[in-house]
Amino acid sequence: MHLLPARVITAVAAAILSMAAAAQPFPAKPIRMVVPFPAGSATDAIGRILAQPVSAAIGQPVLIDNKAGADGAIAGSEVANAAPDGYTILLATNSPMSAVPAMRKTPPYDPVADFAPITDVGRYSFFLFANAAAPFRTLQEMIAYAKANPGKINYATGNTTGIVSFAQLNALAGIDMTHIPYKGEPAGVTDLVANRVQVMIATVTTGGPHARDGKLKVITTTLPRRSPAFPDAPTMAEAGMPQFAIVSWAGLYAPAKTPRDVIDRLNREFVAAMKRPDVIAAMDKQAFTMTPSTPEQLATYTREQRDAYVRILRSAGVQPE
Repeated sequence: MHLLPARVITAVAAAILSMAAAAQPFPAKPIRMVVPFPAGSATDAIGRILAQPVSAAIGQPVLIDNKAGADGAIAGSEVANAAPDGYTILLATNSPMSAVPAMRKTPPYDPVADFAPITDVGRYSFFLFANAAAPFRTLQEMIAYAKANPGKINYATGNTTGIVSFAQLNALAGIDMTHIPYKGEPAGVTDLVANRVQVMIATVTTGGPHARDGKLKVITTTLPRRSPAFPDAPTMAEAGMPQFAIVSWAGLYAPAKTPRDVIDRLNREFVAAMKRPDVIAAMDKQAFTMTPSTPEQLATYTREQRDAYVRILRSAGVQPE
């Protein structure tokens, strides 16, 4: 009698387990939700709010996996190359899906061809914050100060919303400010509070508490309407810059070729979670507006936003690198 090598036994056992899992209704094991920003970011908070009710509904944990860096391209690449079985999904934002394809000559993935849309998730509320000691309180005062002191205002960015927004702002206003990039909002806001940088476009999640404590000023909102989070903050149009047009959004994606029945199950569970009163209340605290959709609606929106970011960046003079 010949004994099989241990590695062969291990391989056979793994294959049997894999076949057994495949034979079970989806989901038969935990789902990993890859988030392209660090813990403490707005996207991380949104992912955790959604993960809890979906985990309870499907009987399997939805685990948050923070893969920060490279403007979301690290997270996007990981999910694009994952097995198309529904067990690895991406809580994407406009950073990996709109800005990365528009800012790179050779993007690491195609936001349309390499992903299977699940559902739109919603829209972020971004604000232009300034350090409390900054010598300006309004957008026009900031622009005047920047023109009188070229290069002396340091602006922080923790995502491509900030990068693209400031590129457009600088181009429209004709000003020169110094860019200080960070891997995520939390680190940038820490330096903003410490006055190592003077301005930053950030979410309520990271900048809001410091603004309420008086450590930051709220200059404007990038939303088309004033936000209940800071109702005294004018819109960019009200502040004298109606041409400003940046949308910050989030959506859920699986790898391309994920079976349609798996996509439909994920869509059903996440859309149901977004309709729960407790989830709506939690998202309201993040100043995040949910916009659940069909997979087809998110596919259309993904294409539209990819093309819009190309137009915005080129008009601001930003070329792919």
